Parts: sequence; structure tokens; C-alpha cells
Amino acid sequence: MLLKIITFFLPWHLRRRALNSWFKFDIHPTARIGLSWVFPSKLIMDDHTEIGHFNMIIHLDEVHMKVQSIIGRGNWITGFPSGTSSPHFRHQPARRSKLILGNSAAVTKNHHIDCTNTIEIGCFSTIAGYQSQLLTHSIDVFENRQNSAPIFIGDYTFVGTNSVILGGATLPSYSVLGAKSLLNKAYDEEWTLYGGTPAKKIISIPKTAKYFTRSEGFVY
Repeated sequence: MLLKIITFFLPWHLRRRALNSWFKFDIHPTARIGLSWVFPSKLIMDDHTEIGHFNMIIHLDEVHMKVQSIIGRGNWITGFPSGTSSPHFRHQPARRSKLILGNSAAVTKNHHIDCTNTIEIGCFSTIAGYQSQLLTHSIDVFENRQNSAPIFIGDYTFVGTNSVILGGATLPSYSVLGAKSLLNKAYDEEWTLYGGTPAKKIISIPKTAKYFTRSEGFVY
């Protein structure tokens, strides 16, 4: 804990070196972390990745941010590491508490991301707006135990503000999840707007929509 506190107050050029040396992280020289508490067991930040201010990222096996991916401000990203002595999730020996962001993926502000099981967010995808929840674990009332399932968010997707995505859900590539929606199952039809509580197909998206063919992650 003392080493964590020391690194938190170091200037970034020294902080990055300390995190790589003391905690065996793999943070590229062009990557950056703001005033955030970021201590998963394993952290990989590829070139030109960024974690903004006031994020809490703890209790995960791994966070891997691929090229030019971004985590904005004020996000709470936690999990439940594997390999502990706890009876929780003992029936899931293959479970891994991981967050993977593809190239140019973005998580904006004030979201809650529960990575008890793996969450993968594809390339050029955006968790947009505020206060969305991605929740990979819950209580299995039939078995009376905690259970978890991964979440997969495809490439070139857009998740609208204040949405809820539950474990076992998939948002296919080239798709949109409308604001305030609940995604609780795995869909596979691309080029689709999903929305509602629970979410279902609303309309097809034309393949001329420019968001889905952009070559830069940030949208001006």
C-alpha cells in the first residue's frame, strides 16, 4: 500500500517508470494516467492510451488498453480476482476478471463497470454519456450462489447513456444500444439499433452511416 501511495503523488514521467518497475505493469511511454487509483494485478497500456482523472480501477486480474483507447473521468471499474481462497465463484474455475478495450475504444464519464467476469469492448466502440452499468455478476437464486458471465461489445458499437448491460449479453459489431436500455441477452445481428427494457431490435442501420467506417476514434 505504501508503494501505491508513493506512486500516486509522483510526476507522471516518474510515476510511469515506478508502476512498470514496482508493479510489473506494461505502460507505453506515450500512455498516460491522470489522478486515478489504477491497480489491477496486471495493466497493459499500449501506445497513446489514456486514463483520465478520478477513476477507481481495482480488484481485477487484468486491464488491457489497446492502441489509442481511452477511459475518461470518474469511472468505477472493479472486479473479483480469480485464484483467491474465497468460496465466491469457486464453481467457475476458468473465470477471469478482465477488462479489454480494443483499438480506439472509449469509455466516457461516470460509468460503473463490474469486471467480475471478462468484459471486452471492441475497436472504435464507445460507452457514451453517463451512468451506464456493465454488470457481469449477480446472485443465482436457483442455486443460491454468486454467478458471473462475460460481456462482449463488438467493434464500431455505440452504447447510449444510462444503459444497463448484464452478464451474458452481446452487442454485435456495427450496432447501437439506445439510451436507458437494458441489454440482457446475446444478439448477433449487426447494423442494428437495439433499444428498450429489455432491449430488442428497433431498426436496421444503413451501412452508409459514417460512425461505423471512421478511421479515428475520437469524434469531433
